[in-house]
Amino acid sequence: MAIERLDREGIAKVLPHREDMALLDEAALMEDGSAEGKYTVRGDEFFLRGHFPGNPVVPGVIQCEIIAQASCMLMKDAIPGSTPYYAGINGVRFRHPVRPGDTITVRSELVRSKGALYVVKGEATVDGAVCASGEFMFMIAK
Repeated sequence: MAIERLDREGIAKVLPHREDMALLDEAALMEDGSAEGKYTVRGDEFFLRGHFPGNPVVPGVIQCEIIAQASCMLMKDAIPGSTPYYAGINGVRFRHPVRPGDTITVRSELVRSKGALYVVKGEATVDGAVCASGEFMFMIAK
């Protein structure tokens, strides 16, 4: 069960990302301390235009960004007035393509944090099939 749920407007108050890089429709901080996020691929996104003509597939780097944005719910209290930057990505695997019309569901959990450094384990799925997973590190910079 969610203890806090944000729509696109609420997410914009937490994250500095704006169109075209605001890649969450909703995000939530869960009672168990994990974060969840969702994004439905419309089909008109800039990253689909050339990836690939006649066979649009969401690039892996964009899937990682969706996981990252959802994971920011885990550190949302540290973000106001700051910018969350990637500090590293480990063990990322892509298992299933994501296409227009798919809704990506992200679940992430905090592995550890020290000061402004956060390490998160995240997974993106579509209809229960794992699309992308890995460990993501973030630095929150003023």
